[in-house]
Amino acid sequence: MSKPVGPYSPIVRAGDWLIVSGQLGIVEGQLVEGGVGAQLRVAIENLQALLATEGAALTDVVKNTVFLCDMADFPVMNEAYLAGFGAHRPARSSIGVAALPFGAAVEIESWAYVGEARSDGAD
Repeated sequence: MSKPVGPYSPIVRAGDWLIVSGQLGIVEGQLVEGGVGAQLRVAIENLQALLATEGAALTDVVKNTVFLCDMADFPVMNEAYLAGFGAHRPARSSIGVAALPFGAAVEIESWAYVGEARSDGAD
């Protein structure tokens, strides 16, 4: 799991919620090569590792926001996203941005719910 790249908490618990700061495709402080697909796969692995520190999993994620430097990469992002989340379908927004830290092509931030009741049928 990578260290934060700035003055923030990578994950915060607020009651039954886990809010995960934006994750990049970074391993040992270095952005992985291979573009959006490779970076998002690693970012999701980093997300998964952070959730595990709080006893949660990707299946607890209820909302993701994906930031892309080039919206033309949307189909590639979707492929990597599906590989990471499988059949689980959290709510999601995808936003085009001018730039991301370290020259990353993609970033993902997430909200996970670890309480009792859920309305998406994923209990």
